[in-house]
Amino acid sequence: MSLSLPEGTAEAIRRRVGKREFSAFITAAVERELRGQILDEYLADYERRKGPISEREQECARRIFDEVFAEEVQWPAAG
Repeated sequence: MSLSLPEGTAEAIRRRVGKREFSAFITAAVERELRGQILDEYLADYERRKGPISEREQECARRIFDEVFAEEVQWPAAG
């Protein structure tokens, strides 16, 4: 797999985490983004089916979702 980033972005990552941790940093960032998108899609679907949910309920859902994904050692493979 190949990935292209703007040079300034790549350099900022290298300065922050070092060359050896670059891939791990990118992986973690992408996984956070994927989890966020999946949760946003779920919450939107839930609201379409059941009606609006409060910000407190959304935050509770995010905490639960984060706990479930924190238990995953590896991101589930695409099927």
